[in-house]
Amino acid sequence: MNREKAARKRRSAPGRRCRQSGQSYVELAIAVTVLPLLLLIACDFARMFYSQITVNDAARAGAQFGAQSLVTAANTAGIKSAVTNDASNITLSSGSPTVSQCTCISTSTTVPVCSSAYPCSDNPGATYVTVTVSTKFSTYGSYPGLANPVTLTGTAEMEVMQ
Repeated sequence: MNREKAARKRRSAPGRRCRQSGQSYVELAIAVTVLPLLLLIACDFARMFYSQITVNDAARAGAQFGAQSLVTAANTAGIKSAVTNDASNITLSSGSPTVSQCTCISTSTTVPVCSSAYPCSDNPGATYVTVTVSTKFSTYGSYPGLANPVTLTGTAEMEVMQ
């Protein structure tokens, strides 16, 4: 019986309880310093992904405007306006967007002939419009292996409706 009491006494020793409490404070101190840093990094990358989606959407909006007809495919100012309107919440890089058209018709003299990367064998009379949009994105901090600012680029190409 005395042995049992001694074993119980050792398990619930007051000094042991204090050590566990101190360990909890150390864990809390580490968590309180690390979690905000992780949250900041997560927010930074979320902002970057949001900007990349915006750049891709703006390029697609410009290509959709240009793909409406042969007239709108040649309307570079209208395509740039569609891109600017869609990307109103970010600042585009200078010279952005870039717009180009190409045709699968090999005898064309006004529009450049498409390269072999385009599916001209499927539709030999097709014309394509390509819009490339870019922006510079600055992170809150610098991260190893990641340039600051980061250039985000989006490209969309669509066949022009005829």
